[in-house]
Amino acid sequence: MNIESVKSLFTLFSGEEETGRYAPVISLAMAEVERMLLPDADRNDIRLEFLCAAAANHRLQQLNAARDRTEVTYAGDMLQPPSQTRPSGSLAYSERLLRDYMQLCEDLIQPRNFVFISF
Repeated sequence: MNIESVKSLFTLFSGEEETGRYAPVISLAMAEVERMLLPDADRNDIRLEFLCAAAANHRLQQLNAARDRTEVTYAGDMLQPPSQTRPSGSLAYSERLLRDYMQLCEDLIQPRNFVFISF
């Protein structure tokens, strides 16, 4: 897996151009994907770079959602907790994107290792 390619794809998915700022998130995603790989998987398959970038984007959206724990009402300055049943649009999109790339890579990865994420 080429880290520069993963960074470029991460920028495409997330819209964040400062990939250096998100290097720990990208590294974590790459390590997670590396642990998922089947022993005989081709580690240079370009699909894995897309999967790494999608995983990094999902982690970023999780972090952003955690920061946005409260919403301000229009009735005043009273804060109320966000709905637990309604994930943000970006988080929901990142989940679908990650799921799509996991399916695309299903011949390269071990499905039992997907405990790091739930849908």
